[in-house]
Amino acid sequence: MNGKIINNNDRIILAGIASFTIIVVAAIWFLSNTASRTGNSTAAAPEPPDSMASHHTGGGRAATAILDALVGKTVPDFTLTDRDGKAYSKDNLQGKKVVLFFNEGLMCYPACWNQIAELASDSRLNNKDTIVLSVVVDPVKEWQRAVDKMPELARATVVFDTNREVSGKLGLLTTPSSMHYGSLPGHSYVIIDRDGTVRHVYDDPTMAIHNDQLIDELAKLP
Repeated sequence: MNGKIINNNDRIILAGIASFTIIVVAAIWFLSNTASRTGNSTAAAPEPPDSMASHHTGGGRAATAILDALVGKTVPDFTLTDRDGKAYSKDNLQGKKVVLFFNEGLMCYPACWNQIAELASDSRLNNKDTIVLSVVVDPVKEWQRAVDKMPELARATVVFDTNREVSGKLGLLTTPSSMHYGSLPGHSYVIIDRDGTVRHVYDDPTMAIHNDQLIDELAKLP
């Protein structure tokens, strides 16, 4: 009898230990997975909205220094044509103050389109002394899509740098405003004086309208 009682007690004790072990393991598993889910949820939480500048992946000070180095030098030779095949070059633009606005074109809606339209409608920038050329990298035939969507663009003098040659010469493919670093320009302005010398270069990652600033810079030129 005593042997049977001892055996039964042993079984009761062992069963209790097993049950306790199972409860402890289950509790540890639950806590571990809860912490894991909480951690993952925190990591995956969406970030707050950022400004337009956050979308730009272009260069920093080095790229800006390249642009600054253009100022005071003769603009490299270039020829750009509009939709009608009219050519604009460093040579045939001499005698005029020139503003070149380099941008992505079709892909940069609405910021670049708005600036192109504003430049075209401003009489201070389009007269016998001054000409504005909005330089896009799109194929000529595709630009009509932009005009159809925003008819005001028809007033602009848009010229095409489809092979990015001129943009590359001026260092405008690696600017802070570029959203396609090394491939496309972003939102950059180059002012050239009557003698073909670069007098002002400005790159704008915020993609704002800069008519007034351009007028101020042009006023400094003889």
